[in-house]
Amino acid sequence: MEKSTRSRLTEKQLSAFPGNSLFDKIARAVCRAGTLPGKELYESWETARRVRRKYRGGRVMDLAGGHGLLAHIMLLLDDTSPEAIVVDARIPKNAGRLSASLIDRWPRLINRIQYIESGIDDVKILPDDLVMSVHACGQLTDQVIALAVKAGAKVAVLPCCHHIASSDTNGLEGWIDGPLAVDVTRAAKLRAAGYTVLTRTIPDDITPKNRLLMGHPG
Repeated sequence: MEKSTRSRLTEKQLSAFPGNSLFDKIARAVCRAGTLPGKELYESWETARRVRRKYRGGRVMDLAGGHGLLAHIMLLLDDTSPEAIVVDARIPKNAGRLSASLIDRWPRLINRIQYIESGIDDVKILPDDLVMSVHACGQLTDQVIALAVKAGAKVAVLPCCHHIASSDTNGLEGWIDGPLAVDVTRAAKLRAAGYTVLTRTIPDDITPKNRLLMGHPG
C-alpha cells in the first residue's frame, strides 16, 4: 500500500499493520473505524513524531483538525499533555467513530479529546498551548500561525494549497518556486515575531506538501 493513498482504510487493510509498534496499533484502530484515507494516517503520524521530539506537554490545539487523528496521536506520544481540542468549521459526522476506536484501544484518552465546531478565530489560545495544523488550506495556515503568535504559544504547521496570488512571497518567487517562497516568508515572519524557528520535512512519498514549520517564543 502506498503511503500517499487516498483510499479509505478499512478492516480489509488490517493485515498491512501486523506489528506491535505504536504506529501499527494506531493504524489498526484507524482501519477499524473506516473513516480516513491512508495518506492522512501517515501525515498525522509523521508530523506528530517530529513535533513531539521538540515539544512536550501543553494542551494540544488541533486547528482545522477534521477527524482529529493528529490530536489523538499527540496525546498517545506524550501523556503529559492534559487534553487536546479539535477545532474545525465542520466536524465530519464520522469523527466520533474514529475517536471511539482509538479510545477503545487506549482508555486513558477518555474525556481528554474535545471537538469544537467553529471557526478557529473563535477559540481562545493560551500561552502554554501547542497550536498545530496539518494541511490547513492556503491562508488558513497563516491564521493558525497568527493565533499562536498572538497568544505567545508554540506552533507547528504543515502547509498546503499555497495561493500565490493572495499570499506573501516577500518577492522571493524570482529565485525559488512560489510555494517555497510563501513558506520561507512564513518562517521569516515567525522569527521577526521573536520566535525560534525550526524547519523539518516529512517523507515526500506521503505528500509533496511536506514542509513542517515549527516555532516557539524566545
